[in-house]
Amino acid sequence: MGIKSDDHRYGTIPIAIHWLTAALILIQFATGFRASQMDASAAKADLLWFHAPMGNAVLVLTLIRLIWWWRFDTRPKPVGNDPRWQETTAKIVHGLFYAIIIVMAASGIAMIAMTGADAIIFDGHDAALPNFHDYAPRSPHGLSARLMMGLLVLHVGAALLHHFVRRDATLRRMWFGS
Repeated sequence: MGIKSDDHRYGTIPIAIHWLTAALILIQFATGFRASQMDASAAKADLLWFHAPMGNAVLVLTLIRLIWWWRFDTRPKPVGNDPRWQETTAKIVHGLFYAIIIVMAASGIAMIAMTGADAIIFDGHDAALPNFHDYAPRSPHGLSARLMMGLLVLHVGAALLHHFVRRDATLRRMWFGS
């Protein structure tokens, strides 16, 4: 397997980006939903100290992935046994993943900038965190997280359907090795 994709499977670069991004998104869910349930405390600031840079990492990986597909590689052909509506749905879901990641990153960055929370989170200032719900970017950030969770359920469900029910190569071609 090379670093680039071929007609039948993904290359190591898109596979690595996919799984690293997936792991970071799961961490983002855990830390983000936990932080949203906490009071404006030092523990919440500690959690956001981790959450915010990981969100930026997801954004950077997503931009690298988009540039990779645009300039350096082509996706494998569909496995070939899916109805057209399923192939179209898969493309829409992937496009929505990219769009939501960008919206989440932009709203997260805007929230930190508008609230001035960066000094508390990253510089260790002893002030209380602001109530993020008082700022406009909080709504799209939370809504996007819930939409992302729904898309993730669809995505994982489709991958498991292909792997265990249809027994085709859809999931295997997005993993390392032959």
